[in-house]
Amino acid sequence: MELLYSEGVHKGNITLNKYVEVACTNPAKIFGMFPRKGTIAVGSDADIVIFDPSETHTLSAKTHHMNVDYSGYEGWELTGKVKTVLLRGQVAIDNDKCLVDKGYGQFIKRNKVSGKI
Repeated sequence: MELLYSEGVHKGNITLNKYVEVACTNPAKIFGMFPRKGTIAVGSDADIVIFDPSETHTLSAKTHHMNVDYSGYEGWELTGKVKTVLLRGQVAIDNDKCLVDKGYGQFIKRNKVSGKI
């Protein structure tokens, strides 16, 4: 999310609306999960990201929440930072700290893809 925002929206290569479409709405449609995922609407279950569009930071494997010791983008300076992630109404990430336990994820059965995005 941060890389796409910084290189796309911040640098003027895509609009903010296109960013949301590419990062959220279209993946939900492609994987047959729209409108349950990919939109904020009554009856939907979209995760919510609180984002600071002006904060700068450096990508590093040392600060990511992944079980790997490398990043293909190590050292990239970005503008735009995820501050908080709400998952099913619970704060999952806050100021770079993961607040949910391992296994908190939930399997979501997908529907057939309509072929239209």
